[in-house]
Amino acid sequence: MPKPSTRAAEHDRTMDGAAPTSPAPAPGVGPIGHTVIPIVNKLQDIFAQLGNSTTIDLPQVAVVGSQSSGKSSVLEALVGRDFLPRGTDICTRRPLVLQLIHLPRRSEDGGVEWGEFRHLEGQRFFDFSEIRREIQIETDREAGKNKGVSYKQICLKIFSPNVLNITLVDLPGITKVPVGDQPRDIEASIRTMILSYIKHKTCIILAVSPANADLANSDALQMARIADPDGSRTIGVITKLDIMDRGTDARNFLLGKVIPLKLGYVGVVNRSQEDIDNNRSIIDALASEERFFRNQPAYQDLSHCCGVPQLAKKLNQILVQHIMNVLPGLKSCINAQLVAVAKEYAAYGEVVESKDGKGVLLLNILAKYSEAFSSIVEGKNELSMAELFGGARIHYIFQSIFVKSLEEIDPCEDITDEDIRLAIQNATGPKSALFVPEVPFEVLVRRQISRLLDPSLQCAKFIYDELIKISHHCLASELQHYPVLRRKMDEVISDFLRDGLHPAETMITHIIEMEMDYINTSHPNFIGGSKAVEVAQQQVKSSRPAVSLSKPKDGIDPDKLQASEKSLKSRGIFSRSVANGVISDHLQGVRPAVDSEKPGSSGATGSSWGISSIFGASEDRMSAKQNSVNKSYNAPVQTLEHSSPMIQLREPPIVLKPSEHQTEQEALEIAITKLLMKSYYDIVRKNIEDSVPKAIMHFLVNQTKRELHNVFIMQLYSDGKFDEMLKEPDDVTAKRKRLSETLRVLQQAHKTLDNIPLEAENVEKGYSLESNRSSKN
Repeated sequence: MPKPSTRAAEHDRTMDGAAPTSPAPAPGVGPIGHTVIPIVNKLQDIFAQLGNSTTIDLPQVAVVGSQSSGKSSVLEALVGRDFLPRGTDICTRRPLVLQLIHLPRRSEDGGVEWGEFRHLEGQRFFDFSEIRREIQIETDREAGKNKGVSYKQICLKIFSPNVLNITLVDLPGITKVPVGDQPRDIEASIRTMILSYIKHKTCIILAVSPANADLANSDALQMARIADPDGSRTIGVITKLDIMDRGTDARNFLLGKVIPLKLGYVGVVNRSQEDIDNNRSIIDALASEERFFRNQPAYQDLSHCCGVPQLAKKLNQILVQHIMNVLPGLKSCINAQLVAVAKEYAAYGEVVESKDGKGVLLLNILAKYSEAFSSIVEGKNELSMAELFGGARIHYIFQSIFVKSLEEIDPCEDITDEDIRLAIQNATGPKSALFVPEVPFEVLVRRQISRLLDPSLQCAKFIYDELIKISHHCLASELQHYPVLRRKMDEVISDFLRDGLHPAETMITHIIEMEMDYINTSHPNFIGGSKAVEVAQQQVKSSRPAVSLSKPKDGIDPDKLQASEKSLKSRGIFSRSVANGVISDHLQGVRPAVDSEKPGSSGATGSSWGISSIFGASEDRMSAKQNSVNKSYNAPVQTLEHSSPMIQLREPPIVLKPSEHQTEQEALEIAITKLLMKSYYDIVRKNIEDSVPKAIMHFLVNQTKRELHNVFIMQLYSDGKFDEMLKEPDDVTAKRKRLSETLRVLQQAHKTLDNIPLEAENVEKGYSLESNRSSKN
């Protein structure tokens, strides 16, 4: 008989208790992965306490393959024992986290092996058929008995001297046709589940593909390519090499010539269904696998990538190197989450049970709230980089909304020239006025000042709304835990702000009324009458077309000429100017333009305004008066001499309006009134722009800052209300409990990572594919 090979001898020793997959460690040094892999396993146990709520991605190996691709056989070969459910349909229906933990061999226990489930903590299974039964029971309990699939993990630890330290996740096989209770989209569901594991950079993908199928179209390799396009973290496993068609082999695949993978391929031979039915041991199957590769010429020089022992060693070394690579990032991630969770948990505070403790807690909350309110108003809180906030918004309302809106108002925008003309004529009473009356100016300017009341009150309401918004930002996260207290505090501050709004609005109303009650035409910034007349004359002169009046020609009716003189006679203008605090009146008049053509004229033009035009000292005015008297004496004589029918006057209309045609004198009076209105309105507007914000700040904003804390103490601090106001809702209590648990888990994980010895990186060099190949050659 030929001498048995080294690998066969290794399996023979396993029959006597030796480990076929464990290389002998050097003296004083444990097997590869004896330090870091158990630590990762411990981290998995720690984070398993949080269920699916953890966001930490631990290093692991995910086993991916289609249904009946041989995944379960590969895992059993790595363990060396039968322990997984078997069948013709889908067998893996829940993710199985399999932690292989190497135990040192002891002569006294004969190399004992056992398994432990996380959901049955402390219970050991020495019979591996019981492990299979428990996996089936737990799967049926969560996913049902009719081929359903569940995302919930089953965690199993295998302790054995015959394994290397490896952690794998066996995922459900990709299936095409739903069976039993499986939904119609079972393939999409399983692919989604697989991607949820292999998409993370911390996951090594073990893609299992059967050699008796088209390897180029392998479902496992296609899934791996989606999550790992460059193949940097994918290991290919080709199963069932012994049942390929005659004359074919998988050599080119194992060498990476068809679909390259940076971590390479490993070929294995599975037990057939007949071997399983005949209870052929895995030890015999491993020996048969070794003989197959030794006797196949295509694989004789590929011993470094053929066989389950090589797969175990490769997985162990790659996982160790992978863990060492991701360890710094893992530490940073855990530390960051630890800080974040600790901060969030601190925001919830500790549970206070005593009455005194609750009183102190309530006082602290009220004081912190009042301080936060003042800080936000004053801009001393954490600055927002996204938008204006707090006191900056109040300033914006004052300057960019209130002041700007007032400056955009035209005091004459809702008053037409006809309104002013009508007001002037009504102010003269039953006689014509010699001067522009003051009453229309005061009436109209008061009406415009009253328009400033509404925007001023709106400004106060805007500030009130802003203060309400600020109150909602104070201790927002902390008061979420006490909804009753939050509601009470909102009610108190809302009422207090409303009480402060009332005196502010009253003061604003008084400010407007004061401006309306006294029209101070002596204000140094007021334009004054004389200046208004001067400017108005220029405006009227520039707006009318130039008209040249010539001397009357021969043949013109003298009566018509006299009527023309009467039509051009104008009223005097009253104007007032202020100089050194003394008010002086200026009387200016308009002489008819025709007078300049008569002998004895003073030479004044139609645009000149003098005292003589008002009092009429010229001969022409006396002549006109005599003519008028003569006519008045002559008229009755004519009536008596010539009898005629009675003249009937037409009744005045119910509504009288001024004549449609506006005279030049009326245009001048309108222009003067507008100038006076605009000048005085600007003075009042500036006063309002300054006084209204001051009133709002005094009665509303600063009053709230000063008295809010005292109001809280008076209305909320009461012994009988502590329990009511500090009662937490059930969801807050549950959240605090979850945070406490998460904080405890993260602290355990942080402590576990700190226990990694500094020499671990030197002891465990990790796996290098190229160096391994060169050593084999």
